[in-house]
Amino acid sequence: MILRARTVVTMTGPPIDNGAVVVKAGRIRAVGRVSDIVAHYMGVFTDLGEQVLMPGLINAHCHLDYTMLRRAIHPPSSFTAWVQRINALKRTFDDDDYLAAIAHGFSQLRKWGTTTVLNIESLPELMRKLPTPPIRSWWFYEMIDVRSRIFTDDLLAGANIFFHQHADWLGGFGLSPHAPYTASPELYRLVAECARHTRMPLATHIAESFEEDEMFRHARGPLYEFMASLGRDMSDCGHGSSLKLLLENNILGPDWLAVHLNELDEDDFELLAQHPLNIVHCPRSHRYFSHRKFAFQRLCEMGMNISLGTDSLASNDSLSLFAEMQAVRNHEPWISAEEIVKTVTINPARALNNYEIGQIAPNARPDLICVPVAASAEQVYDAIVENEKPIEWVMIDGEKLAPLETAAA
Repeated sequence: MILRARTVVTMTGPPIDNGAVVVKAGRIRAVGRVSDIVAHYMGVFTDLGEQVLMPGLINAHCHLDYTMLRRAIHPPSSFTAWVQRINALKRTFDDDDYLAAIAHGFSQLRKWGTTTVLNIESLPELMRKLPTPPIRSWWFYEMIDVRSRIFTDDLLAGANIFFHQHADWLGGFGLSPHAPYTASPELYRLVAECARHTRMPLATHIAESFEEDEMFRHARGPLYEFMASLGRDMSDCGHGSSLKLLLENNILGPDWLAVHLNELDEDDFELLAQHPLNIVHCPRSHRYFSHRKFAFQRLCEMGMNISLGTDSLASNDSLSLFAEMQAVRNHEPWISAEEIVKTVTINPARALNNYEIGQIAPNARPDLICVPVAASAEQVYDAIVENEKPIEWVMIDGEKLAPLETAAA
């Protein structure tokens, strides 16, 4: 199969005007100018017209369980109030509600060109009932031990049940202690040990809100009081940031995705200089909570690998990574459009240590989308970031998905 487009964006080299991609047996075999490709390869030729052919987008942080909560919670006066409200709402839903939410979330991701999602799954028992996901998905098993201890054998057994039943699904599985205020250092260590045996990626929310920062630095505030009321051991509070807690205990490392990192001080930056991380920023969720300005430029200058995620519709309006890229452009005028596009393609692939996705290159997986804009190589990254149209043409693992209307029905 040969796919031709006005411009091909590979993410591994310069964009190619009048480019073509060869796809065969679930792999990309070649990419180049159409004249060179047709001179050396044969196959069914599909002309995609005056569009941009590029790698499918990778959403580095999402909670599909909460897709039904769009605009259900007004921007809160405090992060703790939001946590309490979402916990109350969750108790009103049953398995069918969550399964419908996940299905709708997948249709929204597909609508906006996401071909891979890193999803935090708070209800792993749903996995037994889920149909095969329509896009490549990494399912991160979310764990909390505020009220009860999780033992090594239980963790390993739970992970095996969660993951091994679906070895044929595209994507993979990971582990996610929820956050330092809901997961103990002991749980983090157990998770890291489990991941060493199973080679799974790891993710956690950290330094998300002012109230989390207040809890750990100063042993006070609404989140401190709320967690203490649940019976959490608060002896780890009052000694520095939540990031310091995990880094100085040798818990976080380059195999983790650190989600948020909104609240950082100079001590935290000094620690990060010694402990580079994969960071996931969720721009519009960040805006919803009115967090302090994300230190995007400083973290980039420190060499951190930054990816974008949408978070959930409990704190966002859509699952569009184009909207997230536009939010970055609006708030970070210093960053180039090319670097913004990397945050939803090759950067999250690097965070997963998986270079079969996020790029168009020989032997990569053919997860591809057509962005409905006509742009030359010189203009193409700006055109991608500015796109506001749904993505009609999507290919995953070499298979073209059904038209948008059918997929969303």
